[in-house]
Amino acid sequence: MSRRAALLDAARWTLCEEEHALAEPPPHAADDVQATLHDPALSAALAEMGAIARLSDADVRALRAGRRHAIGTGIVAVLVAVVGIGAWQRTRIAPTGSETRHFETRRGEQRVVRLEDGSTLRLDGATSVDVTLDRRERRVELRRGDAYFDVAHEANRPFVVQAGGSATRVLGTAFTIDLAGQDVRLSVYRGRVRFGGDKGSILVSSGWRSRFASGFARTPTRFDAAQQDWRGSWIDTDDMQLGELVDALNRRAGPLILRPSPGLAAIPLAGRFRLDDAELLLGAMGAAYGFRVEREGDRLRLTGLVDPIARSTPK
Repeated sequence: MSRRAALLDAARWTLCEEEHALAEPPPHAADDVQATLHDPALSAALAEMGAIARLSDADVRALRAGRRHAIGTGIVAVLVAVVGIGAWQRTRIAPTGSETRHFETRRGEQRVVRLEDGSTLRLDGATSVDVTLDRRERRVELRRGDAYFDVAHEANRPFVVQAGGSATRVLGTAFTIDLAGQDVRLSVYRGRVRFGGDKGSILVSSGWRSRFASGFARTPTRFDAAQQDWRGSWIDTDDMQLGELVDALNRRAGPLILRPSPGLAAIPLAGRFRLDDAELLLGAMGAAYGFRVEREGDRLRLTGLVDPIARSTPK
């Protein structure tokens, strides 16, 4: 049963006659509805909803008093709207202003964060985000790392992700944002998003990805959204450089890879690879691109590239 359907069932149960209510067990969401009827924040929420639902003064007073008698299917619908899809819930989140919550992960750790609006964030290792939910907008600042966003649709409250000077604006969709050095990489898995910065933005649809660099979002390119990504320990390195792959590997457990020289970091890559064994993966790449992987205790160092331009493509 969807969240909306569960709330509708609970609202009808709560507002019915007492003898009918006692004849059957309360629905799972009944506590939410009952708490709403007694919450002082309902006054402000009903004031917002009143213009839309055109409630009478008597109906508002009845709801605020916590009456349990049915006062019409229209009131039930408004109560579900208040509890489930916006006004009251947003009032509970930020009754006197917005509140920012911080989430982060260590290397080798992944974390799922479920937000109050129904959206879900999955953070890769060594990732840091700040989340702010208010009445008008939902905002996330990606400070470092890589995150997957599954955003709950709210037509009147956009979801905006800020990262590295870029902004990704959505209503309801699923996508990843990777803060890769100075650039930001976007991959859209469902729906579409507006992606860009102060110098302009573009629309990116499901199965397409883009990169934000030097203040601009690049023309999107296709990718297979059905294939596994870092959440399944895979990485697609098309349109990536070796330095960005090192960053991705360093979010996982295992030896820390020292930052490669500029010549090594700029090597363009292509292909899909497993992320389980950084030393094995980099060793295979080194054989193709002309660099070596040297272990220094619990660290790896990439060395040996003589001519980065001549050796940027495997022979």
